[in-house]
Amino acid sequence: MADYREAPLATRPKTLDANEYFNLSAEKRRADTDRAAIRANLKRQYQMQLNNPLRKELIEDPALTRWVYARANPYPYFRPTFKTSLLGGLFGVVPLFFLYYVFKTDRDRKEAMIKAGTLDRKFSLSS
Repeated sequence: MADYREAPLATRPKTLDANEYFNLSAEKRRADTDRAAIRANLKRQYQMQLNNPLRKELIEDPALTRWVYARANPYPYFRPTFKTSLLGGLFGVVPLFFLYYVFKTDRDRKEAMIKAGTLDRKFSLSS
């Protein structure tokens, strides 16, 4: 944990925060063990249903159902942050300005060469 460096656009995970990790109260530890017991019980029930050789129905995993719904409907769950705004600008807006600059400078260079008479036109229709 001592050699962990924070990423510039991400926050430190709670599990790596020393105050959250080491200074836990007895109530917090008890709540964590209760949640772990509930999670283990749900996992055991799901595994029992999954490995039942006599089952005829489809087993629905609620977490998988929520994930599929969130993937199919991303807009209600999108949260605009600095990172998403930066990535949107980087991949959406910057390429447009870059391509505009490249095409504009190339066209201006060719126009200047045509006006000066130094452009060698390889394919001429009126030869």
